[in-house]
Amino acid sequence: MTDQRASRNLSRTGRKSKAFQLRWWDRPHYTVNYRCTVPQQQPEQQAPPVQRLRVRYAKRGRLRFTSHRDFSRAFERAVFRARIPMAYSSGFNPHPRISYAGAAPTGSASEAEYLELALAQVVVPRDVHAMLDEALPAGLDVLEVVESAGGSLSDLLEGSRWRIAVDADPATATEAVSRFLAADEALVERMTKKGMREFDARSAVVSLVVLEGDEGDAGRTTLDVVLRHATPAVRPDDVLRGLGNVAGLAAGEAPLMTRLAQGPLLDSGEVGDPLAPRA
Repeated sequence: MTDQRASRNLSRTGRKSKAFQLRWWDRPHYTVNYRCTVPQQQPEQQAPPVQRLRVRYAKRGRLRFTSHRDFSRAFERAVFRARIPMAYSSGFNPHPRISYAGAAPTGSASEAEYLELALAQVVVPRDVHAMLDEALPAGLDVLEVVESAGGSLSDLLEGSRWRIAVDADPATATEAVSRFLAADEALVERMTKKGMREFDARSAVVSLVVLEGDEGDAGRTTLDVVLRHATPAVRPDDVLRGLGNVAGLAAGEAPLMTRLAQGPLLDSGEVGDPLAPRA
């Protein structure tokens, strides 16, 4: 009887009655697993470098406002234009093997920036010097190229010597420097990648003097400071901020900061040459 009623419903409506409609969870499900083996393609392994060169360069003029990222891009383009036989890193996206060490803050000039090149062929350092000097823009000037003596270049950069031109008269600057050096600490704040951070700017200062008879440019007073590289790194603008907090020194809106040397800290308090032959 049920089959006949369902047949009449199907003939009148043109579709099955609800008694014969399968709900979606009652319908049979079929799962098909497609398994295929894709060969794992390994990246090409690059040959190790056969020579390493250490380069000292300067950031001058308007190019002192170049960030470290912009400089690294410009330097890689210069290496490519100069056709220097660079060694490359392994992996799916090889890069020329260039190691940067102790980059100066953006906005400061420098006569002592360093990097290391890893090469795939043995070359003459003075030839690389000439090729890089021709390929780099004016203001990014190669000063010295020597063969690496081995070890880590970063480990040799223990301190920096800076010259800072401030908008203050020599007497005011001398009094502020004396008060700063007499203080046990000079707490300053700076925005870092991890947020606002407070640290002591006094502990990193090896020496700080006002240069006698040197009023810098446009009537400015010149400070000479030697900083020990530490963590967190104390920059020359941190020292100026510490002078302001401790002694009330107003450095002006745009103090000119120039790194003169960078290298190992000697017992005398001076900064040595990291490219000099080791004893």
